Amino acid sequence: MIVILTTFQKKSEAAKVGKDLLKKRLVACYNLIPLESSYWWKGKIEEAKEFMMILKAQKKDYGKIESIIIKSSSYETPEVISVKPDNVNKLYLDWISAETK
Repeated sequence: MIVILTTFQKKSEAAKVGKDLLKKRLVACYNLIPLESSYWWKGKIEEAKEFMMILKAQKKDYGKIESIIIKSSSYETPEVISVKPDNVNKLYLDWISAETK
């Protein structure tokens, strides 16, 4: 299992990508969290309201998920970060495996 973190400018953009990934069975679920971000961009500090998406998937599907996010993102430099949790309960892992084919 992996957890993928990404951000989108608009909730509708994130939800569209999330639903697409669910329908393709590449993720078992996703969460959307509104947030305020500050970051360096082209030599100056920017501030923006964004939506963070947290996706739960199998490691084998990372490349496909990354490709869909990058293709769908309105950002010039999309954020796609994969994290492998150290510990995940077996019931949750079994559910992830069952829901992603």
